[in-house]
Amino acid sequence: MQDKNKGWSGRFSEPVDALVKRYTASVTFDKRLAEFDIQGSLAHAAMLAAQGIIGQDDLAAIERGMAEIRDEIRSGSFEWLLDLEDVHLNIEKRLTDKVGDAGKRLHTARSRNDQVATDVRLWLRAKVDEILSLIRALQLSILDLAEAHADTVMPGFTHLQVAQPVTFGHHLMAYFEMLKRDAGRFADARRRINRLPLGAAALAGSGYPVDREMVAHSLGFDGVCENSLDAVSDRDFAIEFTAAAALVMTHLSRFSEELILWSSPRFGFVDIADRYCTGSSIMPQKKNPDVPELVRGKTGRVNGHLVALLTLMKGQPLAYNKDNQEDKEPLFDTADTLTDTLAIYADMLRGVKVDKEAMRRAVLEGFATATDLADYLVKKGLPFRDAHEAVARAVRHAESKDCDLADLPLEELKQFSALADEDVYAVLTPEGSLASRRHLGGTAPERVRQAIAKARTELG
Repeated sequence: MQDKNKGWSGRFSEPVDALVKRYTASVTFDKRLAEFDIQGSLAHAAMLAAQGIIGQDDLAAIERGMAEIRDEIRSGSFEWLLDLEDVHLNIEKRLTDKVGDAGKRLHTARSRNDQVATDVRLWLRAKVDEILSLIRALQLSILDLAEAHADTVMPGFTHLQVAQPVTFGHHLMAYFEMLKRDAGRFADARRRINRLPLGAAALAGSGYPVDREMVAHSLGFDGVCENSLDAVSDRDFAIEFTAAAALVMTHLSRFSEELILWSSPRFGFVDIADRYCTGSSIMPQKKNPDVPELVRGKTGRVNGHLVALLTLMKGQPLAYNKDNQEDKEPLFDTADTLTDTLAIYADMLRGVKVDKEAMRRAVLEGFATATDLADYLVKKGLPFRDAHEAVARAVRHAESKDCDLADLPLEELKQFSALADEDVYAVLTPEGSLASRRHLGGTAPERVRQAIAKARTELG
């Protein structure tokens, strides 16, 4: 007994097994493509009519029926049927119920293979535009916080050990630069997403006189996929999107790790707004940075989706294979995770409070101006390696006295190099260290402010 609901049931002598039906269906997750499926179908129908492949009466009926279906989907009254497998067959069946034979003619000169590839590209293009807007909003939050702390001294770290003084604003601008690269990657990926597969049909193209350029123009694509086999089987664009998303999440995971450390009592550099934290069910004093921790955790989720998509494609022969149904859930979840993370992060940064004194105290705990002392001696004529050795011995001496280099009397500093003079103390303060780094990309507050101003101009 055939299943008349299927678009392909004529070939088969028995219905699909119930478990197989559930196993192979995708409508539970690909129905989010509905608006884009309708958009692509309307462009396809208009082209078919323009080429004389279907009549104008059929086109009018299709347009009327699709408008009604779109309203049903938006209102939530559309009934999604598992028996119809996917978003495409659900919409086509409903269209046929509404407009009869005109609905049956819509699928002329196309396949679900090029149809789904088109739908996913349309959906992903819109998602990239949303993500670029969210990245920009997060960058603006970073700029606001960085500008407020362009001259707030904090320790810069390597190996999580105090290294040299920087400003909090300068530190934040490092994340601005990461997000700037992220935005560039998404904008670049968008150009490759924005190619039309429709017209490739199942794999070999269409025997009808289709006008693919007309459809591409109607849907806002930059051009068409120029090989029919590649058009239906390519998922590079999905992998590239997920790779770009994984990098954003990795950057925000690093940022989250720092917020987690900085908000702990051992650092005490920042306080995260209560609305982004939770308490403990047993320890009344706890304020846990759950949102940054979860960003850190969700990064593994997105990275996993990237590996899943790469693995999905690695053994597929040309052209389309049912394996490709498995591209959507990791792709959809990646986009959902990233958009939520970016939106949350932009607001979370607006609620961060900074303890300037705690940051400055931390700078004084790790001999952060040792390199400045070495540079001072080099400028007095001492070879750098000799200066490095002299300062290392001075640090050891200061450690034994439990004080900072700036607290050593001049006569004691002279024990390590006779070149030390009264002006040495100007370079041993955190502020002196910062002020000396006025070059492009340096930590001097004036340079930080210039970088922020340049960034605001770039964002427009």
